[in-house]
Amino acid sequence: MLFKREHLSYQNQILMKKLIYSTLIVIFVSAMISWKWQISQHPTVNKAEVISCLNMETQQAYKLEASQPAFAQLHPSPVLVAPENLLGKMISFPSADGQTAGGYFIPAKKPSKKWLIVIQEWWGLNDNVKMESDKYFTDLGNVNVLAVDMYDGKVAATPDSAMKLMRSANMEHMTALIQGAIKYAGSKADIYSVGWCFGGMWSLQTAILAGPQAKGTIMYYGRPETNMEKLKSIQCDIIGFFGNLDQSPSPAMVNEFEKNMQAAGKNITVNRYEAGHGFANPSNPSFNAAAKEDAYTKAIAFLKSH
Repeated sequence: MLFKREHLSYQNQILMKKLIYSTLIVIFVSAMISWKWQISQHPTVNKAEVISCLNMETQQAYKLEASQPAFAQLHPSPVLVAPENLLGKMISFPSADGQTAGGYFIPAKKPSKKWLIVIQEWWGLNDNVKMESDKYFTDLGNVNVLAVDMYDGKVAATPDSAMKLMRSANMEHMTALIQGAIKYAGSKADIYSVGWCFGGMWSLQTAILAGPQAKGTIMYYGRPETNMEKLKSIQCDIIGFFGNLDQSPSPAMVNEFEKNMQAAGKNITVNRYEAGHGFANPSNPSFNAAAKEDAYTKAIAFLKSH
């Protein structure tokens, strides 16, 4: 009897050890599975970081393109102009990155919440842009016009110097300049925008950055936005003027842009001319007077209708 009891006790000990070992194995395996699952997961991504990254895609693509000699060949050196009695003056205002922004400003004759943000070509805020700003101000009536200095005081006179400015451009800082201009206009301001080439791209980006304050945007042969989420965020109508002989953007890019805007459910009017890049710039040797006049007439009508 004593032997049987000792035998049973020994078997129980063995069973208990097996049970303990089995439990430990289960715990260990479960822990390993959990650990492997955790390291296989992507870390939580901040939404603001994603948006910031998306905001840079088109700008960086333009910067890369505009830093190449082939792009520079589309831009003959501008004809120098010597305007007299300009209507505006240079001002300073805070940019969104804590730096100081500058711009050519023409205040409305009477208090107005309407603001037209004008954005330069890749040459910089030169006299031609100031003259265009004056013309829009005169023909629109009571509106504040602010041409943002995207190069912080630098102006190029040749394609080579413009390429150097573009290669050193900080697109995040340029975004902050536009954001600063929108904030300077005020939270209750109606924001409109117009720009050419480099400025055409930024005019569209202004509509995106302005959100519900954006009321109308004009693009002259600027690089289109391709990110559908950004296009869906646009809250105003867009009008664009493009040359069929242009390669930046090419007609194919314009067609894709129009298609994407329609897919995003946005209103866009695309006007095409048998003209090359920079056709609307009177200081450009490739200036096309007929195309410029037609585009400008439609641009003014677009702004007044909005």
